[in-house]
Amino acid sequence: MTDRLALHGVFKSFGGLHVNSDVSFALKAGDRVALIGPNGAGKTTLVNIISGDLRPTAGRVLFEGADVTRLPIAERSRRGLARTFQISRLFASLTAGENVSLAVMQRRGLTRRVLSATADMADVHTECIELLETLGIADLAALPVGQLAYGQQRLLELAIGIALKPKVLLLDEPAAGVPHEETPKILGAIDRLPPDIAVLMIEHDMDLVFRFARRVLVLAGGRLIFEGTPAEASLDEDVRRAYLGSYADARRTA
Repeated sequence: MTDRLALHGVFKSFGGLHVNSDVSFALKAGDRVALIGPNGAGKTTLVNIISGDLRPTAGRVLFEGADVTRLPIAERSRRGLARTFQISRLFASLTAGENVSLAVMQRRGLTRRVLSATADMADVHTECIELLETLGIADLAALPVGQLAYGQQRLLELAIGIALKPKVLLLDEPAAGVPHEETPKILGAIDRLPPDIAVLMIEHDMDLVFRFARRVLVLAGGRLIFEGTPAEASLDEDVRRAYLGSYADARRTA
């Protein structure tokens, strides 16, 4: 089976600063993988390389076996790669519903239609509301994004990623700013994704990571120092020293 996504020997340097060094891993259809590590480990830079925001200094990025290392973001999105961001990138002047409708229209190749016409597109509107209902924010559909709380914006951004119906979904700290009691909505939305979508999530909330991930990748100093199950990660001494520390001890005594 061809990997949905594969990195081969990826390096990224900014001048003399080496941010990623010889990173290689692959995602298959249906994978649920968490990318964790201390601040400054190079996680967001690596995801920027995968999404096309940055080009690697060396190495290759493959999507379904094809080399996409030099392809722009839009082309990767067209092929089925979607991403949410650590910092929200929503259209603040549009409503929540309009933001999701734009994503639905982009997927369907309808983005040249004027936005006001979406009200007459019953199927686009229906899909938009269903997505918002999945995340429990359908009641926010008519509100401008600028009036939403930050946690609500993160849930909206996840809805947009899902609306693109990707083959690979990159989640950059989806729980950042979301009240702890609302994180089950994020997990619920991910659980309801089609089972063949591969999901790679950067997240610092270890409770969320251990509930979501079937496999964990750990970056430290720009290098991939561990790949395995969450249970194996919590027992690995290198991972404990680099990142998990007291959290792993708490899990062992719980």
